[in-house]
Amino acid sequence: MALAERQRNALPGPSAGAPRKFAVGASLLRAGVVPAEAMITALVPRGREAGRLQDVLRARGLVVERDLLGVDARNWGIRLLDLDSVLPDPRLIDAVGVADCLRHGLVPWQKVGDVTIVATSRPEDFRHIRPMLEARLGPVAAGLASSRAVLTAIHARRGDRLAELAENRVSAAESCRNWPRLHQSPPAMLGLACLAVLLVAAPLFTGLGILAFAVLSLVLSLALKLAAVVAALRNPLPAQAELSEGILPTISIIVALYREGDIAPRLIRRLARLDYPAELLDVILAVEAEDHVTLGALAQSELPPWIRVVIVPEGQVKTKPRALNHALDHARGAIIGVYDAEDAPDPGQLKQVVARFQRSGPEVACLQGVLDYYNPRTNWLSRCFTIEYAGWFRLVLPGLARLGLVVPLGGTTLFLRRDVLERLGGWDAHNVTEDADLGIRLARHGYRTELIDTITQEEANCRPLPWIKQRSRWIKGYIMTWAVHMRSPRLLWQQLGPRGFFGFQVLFLGTIAQFMLAPLFWSLLLIPFGFDHALHAALPVPLVWAMATAFVLAELVNLVVGAIGLRRTSHDLSLFWVLTLKLYYPLATLAAYKGLVEIATRPFYWDKTTHGIFDHGTETKG
Repeated sequence: MALAERQRNALPGPSAGAPRKFAVGASLLRAGVVPAEAMITALVPRGREAGRLQDVLRARGLVVERDLLGVDARNWGIRLLDLDSVLPDPRLIDAVGVADCLRHGLVPWQKVGDVTIVATSRPEDFRHIRPMLEARLGPVAAGLASSRAVLTAIHARRGDRLAELAENRVSAAESCRNWPRLHQSPPAMLGLACLAVLLVAAPLFTGLGILAFAVLSLVLSLALKLAAVVAALRNPLPAQAELSEGILPTISIIVALYREGDIAPRLIRRLARLDYPAELLDVILAVEAEDHVTLGALAQSELPPWIRVVIVPEGQVKTKPRALNHALDHARGAIIGVYDAEDAPDPGQLKQVVARFQRSGPEVACLQGVLDYYNPRTNWLSRCFTIEYAGWFRLVLPGLARLGLVVPLGGTTLFLRRDVLERLGGWDAHNVTEDADLGIRLARHGYRTELIDTITQEEANCRPLPWIKQRSRWIKGYIMTWAVHMRSPRLLWQQLGPRGFFGFQVLFLGTIAQFMLAPLFWSLLLIPFGFDHALHAALPVPLVWAMATAFVLAELVNLVVGAIGLRRTSHDLSLFWVLTLKLYYPLATLAAYKGLVEIATRPFYWDKTTHGIFDHGTETKG
């Protein structure tokens, strides 16, 4: 403890934080750390940028942390603290609150008599937050530490608390964290028992009822898709807007990585193409604490100053939304973006996001970009995946937004106003389709999502088993999301309105029904080949023809949506592949039943999709 005593004795009294003798820039110039020409260039653009000079210099590689700490120590008359040797008192962290410690870049370190020594990485802000600290700790004095040292100390002492916060940010009423396994849910067990009794006691009646529900969901889904496509064709996405005069905001981009040992160099190369001031770009790579593969790969990579690694402490679940929640507390930006590990965004994407937010009212809280694929020709599955997403992101989602309905977000190329995201509690850490769930919560609380005409290219999942695993997670999440938000149907009706409520039912429950009940439709295809079908025999002929018409229309709509969507991409794929979608969608039914089993046995299991398999050398848009 001798080191701790020496550090305490070297600290100033509670009045620390006197005005600086020199500005940071002047001090760096006087010390000869930054040349005058470089300092001038760093200062010139700051009229339109919100970044601190320290961040500008650091992002441009003109200074290192040691230089800035030395300048701050001299200017503010405070001493450096060695947080690596002497960890802070965890009770003091609890008194301030771990979230506030992260937000303000500080950690209460030790108590010396009645005075609490607070290690801060932002001494210029200490005077403003001093009243808050003194209300919780009593008299305080400032010490200096790097942001890395502060974060490391907080994680060492309160990593468990950070994990708990990341898992429980969303209110219990809108979270699926209390989702029971099948044997722990009496209502689910009772429902299954009733269905089994009906199938045994009245199989024909029950079969006709299930068929009626399946056909109704098909017709309503068809109508919703048609309405969305017409709305999208009549109201195309607005052209890219120019940035207006004003201060540019800092944008934090969160990339959740897990077992991505070989993708780090490509990810860094792709993100480096983003055309946005480096000092206003805050890229956070969120990596699980036990993921030594990814952490090792990143340790061997030369990360630019605007990229940092945030380690996600171990918790009860291991999901992407939990990692996003944890990273959110470390983010500096007013806009929060999300990318996936294999993403290759358009270089001008961030400027377009800022321009769109500038021209939108506060009710527009989220912007969703368009996803496309850079390996559409790998095999048949990649072609179909590309066609499916072309229709979804270029027609269906823009149409839903134009109709004022719930927009189920994609998991990447999302950009959100930070204040709104925090108000909603971030992401539901237990939901395996956290993106779609967030889209609903935004709508429930009166916010809107809009699509923007900017493209991020990804790697199409084009191996059968991984495709089924990924799709099963999505369908499982759809089921959980629908059930969670239907806990209080009346409240949901009030929040979304009749049209929004109806659209939510068709979009989510209809999608689930189509995948789950597809085998019933397939069985009807055997009738023309001379096979008997009990349900067919019980139906009047006009109703049979009406059903057949609905089936044909649904297939035609899927083909048309796929064809139009494909023509709106830069891929020169033959329309022949659109015809093969009929063989592609049945794979989703296999995935649906896998997801249904997991809902009953391990609802929060995240079936990880492996990236970087087929994207080697595919850096173009072709």
